Amino acid sequence: MSDIRLKHDGWVVVADGSKALFLRNSGDEMYPQLEVFREEEQDNPPSREQGANRPGRMGDAGSHHRSAVADTDWHQLAEDRFAKELAEILYRQAHKQKFDHLVLVAAPHVLGEMRKELHKEVTDRLIAEVDKDLTNHPVDKIEKLLLASAA
Repeated sequence: MSDIRLKHDGWVVVADGSKALFLRNSGDEMYPQLEVFREEEQDNPPSREQGANRPGRMGDAGSHHRSAVADTDWHQLAEDRFAKELAEILYRQAHKQKFDHLVLVAAPHVLGEMRKELHKEVTDRLIAEVDKDLTNHPVDKIEKLLLASAA
């Protein structure tokens, strides 16, 4: 992360659990100029709005007591699925030779989920990872933050 040198036409993917910006460097290594060329977004309301039923209960072995069963975290499952979908998109684009250099900027959990799914064709092109959520920042702020992390 201390030496991010994104070449001309290199990609920066900025993601959180429900939104991703794909940016291309139309500048050079010293003076990057990032431009958004693709956006991915999924509707992912909080778990309380996604679950239809109350958490279940299960009988304890050997007694007449019943214990609550943890409810599924639908929101987290959707975020993990979105990270996997992004990894698949990157694989398809790498396979088509669409980029040679890649910087991933993602919320820590999303970055971790993406790492599990990234294909070797993508990791071979990966020059840096930044574990920050910058999806709601304007592009010029993202450029400045990347330059600051390279200093």
